[in-house]
Amino acid sequence: MPSASATAVIMAGVPLANAAVYHRIRFAVVDQVVYLEVPDQARGTRRVLILRDIEMERARQHARVDEVHSPADFKPEGGLSGDRETATAQAAAECLRRAGVRRAVADRTLPLIYADMLRQAGIDVHCDREMGIVDRRRKDEEEIAHLREAQRVTEEVMARACRLIAQATARADGVLWHEGQPLTAERVRAMIDHWLIDLGYANPPAIVAAGPQGADCHELGSGELRTGQPVILDIFPRNRATLYHGDCTRTVVHGEVPDPVALMHAAVCRAKKAAIAAVRAEVSGEAVHAAATEAIRAAGYAVGLPKEDDPPSYTAMVHGTGHGVGLEVHEPPLLDLQGPPLVAGDVVTIEPGLYRRDLGGVRVEDMVVVTAAGCENLNRLPEGLDWR
Repeated sequence: MPSASATAVIMAGVPLANAAVYHRIRFAVVDQVVYLEVPDQARGTRRVLILRDIEMERARQHARVDEVHSPADFKPEGGLSGDRETATAQAAAECLRRAGVRRAVADRTLPLIYADMLRQAGIDVHCDREMGIVDRRRKDEEEIAHLREAQRVTEEVMARACRLIAQATARADGVLWHEGQPLTAERVRAMIDHWLIDLGYANPPAIVAAGPQGADCHELGSGELRTGQPVILDIFPRNRATLYHGDCTRTVVHGEVPDPVALMHAAVCRAKKAAIAAVRAEVSGEAVHAAATEAIRAAGYAVGLPKEDDPPSYTAMVHGTGHGVGLEVHEPPLLDLQGPPLVAGDVVTIEPGLYRRDLGGVRVEDMVVVTAAGCENLNRLPEGLDWR
């Protein structure tokens, strides 16, 4: 039996949706699971996984745990609920109660029902807001290999999409045509989805934002594409097997590149280069962001959202320089104001951009692995505007 001061760890959720739980056990299912680290005098700590009985055999083969149980193995005195999530929470509380645990620490993602059941069993629950954050940031070799592959596929699809737009036919009114139909943001997005499905990836809606639509950095884009307009393409798919993401942005222009767009693009590429040069372990995310924004300002552009009285030609970088990528496409650390010190093994995007309401936007994004001496860029794609 553990001492009265012994503390357990609890994490719970659906591994396919809860990246923190999946990262700890490296086993994906579509139902609720609970992971416990139970104090044990003989072994120190037992890593216990509780999940549906039909998943137990696979879990024993693949999950990074010491023991696998079903909720029925820890049936409380009043029996288990017919609701699976409630039953799993009841079993977690009973498992810890039988082990003599009176205090448990949870990460920030723990569903409230688990805390409620533990408290009913006389177990105090405390939230450790940082639990698992640095562990997930410091990618191991397997994770970096998964991210490298995801980025390779993302770039393959990005290149197809950029060439599709650049090589389309422009009608007399400037609308792009492809295979006898107008080329729209929706058509390009659908083709990106189909290409990724064939390659084993699930894809949230990609950004295909042309002309003034691209001035909103997260606008998905809609309608016909036209020659001479900047088109922001941002693709961030998830590998269906490994669950790791790629993330890449490029900007393409069909036909002649307008001078203001060329100048914006040159400034963005200089900012990306400056930010990448600033990346290394122990440098803060804020310092990397500062390197990017310094380059933006040096090129004569602003930083920050437009004010109500700013003209439509106001051109600025309106977002941070990047973010962590892994099991989630947006995860710590942020490369922005108050961004934390980087650690070796962080995988982050470097994605400065410039946005002008009457013209559109330009963004170029690479993904890098942070090392003690600098970083490794996982991207190989050209960064130019002309994809013919």
